[in-house]
Amino acid sequence: MLEYVTDLGDPRLSDYTRLRDVELRKSLEAERGLFLAEGEKVIRRAIAAGHPIRSVLTTRRWLRTLEDVLGDATVYVVDDEVMSAVAGFQVHRGALASMARLPLPPTSEVVAGARRLVVLEDIVDHANVGAIFRCAAALGMHGVILSPRCADPLYRRAVKVSMGAVFSVPYARMDNWYTGLDELREAGFRTLALTPDQSVTPLDEVKDADRVALLLGTEGDGLSSRWLDQADERVCIPMSPRAMDAGVDSLNVVAAAAIACHTLMRLS
Repeated sequence: MLEYVTDLGDPRLSDYTRLRDVELRKSLEAERGLFLAEGEKVIRRAIAAGHPIRSVLTTRRWLRTLEDVLGDATVYVVDDEVMSAVAGFQVHRGALASMARLPLPPTSEVVAGARRLVVLEDIVDHANVGAIFRCAAALGMHGVILSPRCADPLYRRAVKVSMGAVFSVPYARMDNWYTGLDELREAGFRTLALTPDQSVTPLDEVKDADRVALLLGTEGDGLSSRWLDQADERVCIPMSPRAMDAGVDSLNVVAAAAIACHTLMRLS
């Protein structure tokens, strides 16, 4: 159903307002049970994953690209100026869709049948979370487990950076950070804490990469001392001596995640 909107303040567009206001968006999206998908590819992946469409915001020239999957969804059609004003930025991919969230599964459901997991501790940067989901999807990880304080994978920036991978990798959020690793261990997973410390086991020398959970910490601080102490094994990505001599002793968390996931895929 097409509805043409010309007024920036039209209440029908309330799902799309102030997209650059992170705190507002987090509270609004949680309250309304929605998230935003940006661009044709991401919208299609969200629909394919079973997320119901609340509405779509687009311009006339992008209507045809999505009409085969929109069915009877409400589509608000605006001009380019209104689109940019509502979003607060130039929407290069042509459309925004307000999608309904689905209930998150319990961690027990995600770990059942999985062999390799990524576990994120308190990573609050949405772009990093989205990029790690993309790595996990591309490099053979079977699920992602989030600590309670991790950023929302369905926040617009995370979804966009992941290119929709957040819809293809099963994930769950721990109920309790303090005992979260115990649940993984009880499910038969060996926990590998990734650290820049070059004195620990090189990741490519891990003896058994089947049913492992790779623990990744925040940019800068890394994993908490509790998770480092609780892990079954501490592992590192070997750095070149030249890099170490130059003071480059670590990678950012996304690069580290990509290398680590690829290494575990080869070892399994």
